[in-house]
Amino acid sequence: MTEASLNGSERVLVSRFGGVAEVLLNRPEKRNAVDDAMYSALLHAAASLRADPTVRAIVLAGAGAAFCAGADTSTFDLMREHGPSAPWRPADADAVAAGIVDVAGLELGRGQRAALVWRTMPVPVIAAVHGTAVGLGLQLALGADIRIAAPDVTLGAYEIRWGLAPDSGGTQLLPALIGADRALQMCATGQSISGSQALAWGLVTELADDPLAAARELAQSVAARNPEAVRSIVRLVRAATAWPDQDGLVAERTEMFANIGSDNQREAVAAAREGRAARFADPGVRG
Repeated sequence: MTEASLNGSERVLVSRFGGVAEVLLNRPEKRNAVDDAMYSALLHAAASLRADPTVRAIVLAGAGAAFCAGADTSTFDLMREHGPSAPWRPADADAVAAGIVDVAGLELGRGQRAALVWRTMPVPVIAAVHGTAVGLGLQLALGADIRIAAPDVTLGAYEIRWGLAPDSGGTQLLPALIGADRALQMCATGQSISGSQALAWGLVTELADDPLAAARELAQSVAARNPEAVRSIVRLVRAATAWPDQDGLVAERTEMFANIGSDNQREAVAAAREGRAARFADPGVRG
């Protein structure tokens, strides 16, 4: 077994167990909330693994008590303080260097890249989901091919709690798994669901008391098979399920830019921070 950090950052650790690569979100003191360093490290890890022909399966997991609690909330503080001009989205120089400014030929937003880049891996990606997977954390799990979750995991599209729509592929990936009605329900209310409910809805593949152990076992089983055939299966199954609609991803990013830093979005952040009911202004009528 070998282990290394990516891009000089300890935010993401990559371990190798034979043909299985394990990508570990490594910010346990923040429940693996994704900050700038983790964004870059995730993209570098993906680029490195995609180019490595010895990788036969990938496990995506989180250190500590949670899989991933979403984007770092300091981002929302910047939105509230600065509005539309907030320096919330610094240049992705590391992504440029890694050659993954776009995914599948489409220029994406930063969160979209972090989640959807796993769908460009030539081998199966298995997410081991425990504790909390909300917001961007949920969307990272959706980017995997297979999701093994703990029964007591908390899953949720929490962006609406901060006055935003999901902006990391969630609006495009969720409906295909659980139906448009349930996807809208989750995204528009910010409700959380358990692993057992997620299994019933088809959001996760299976439940396990120890999701990481189960994911490792499955990955080793895949790695023991003909790697050329496995890569063929990955290509065929993903082609059958289709890449998320590109127009939809562009629209998702456009809607996010339209909402971010708006008066109502800043009010949502303020209300969440202050523990009070939000006082929203009615939206104008679109022509």
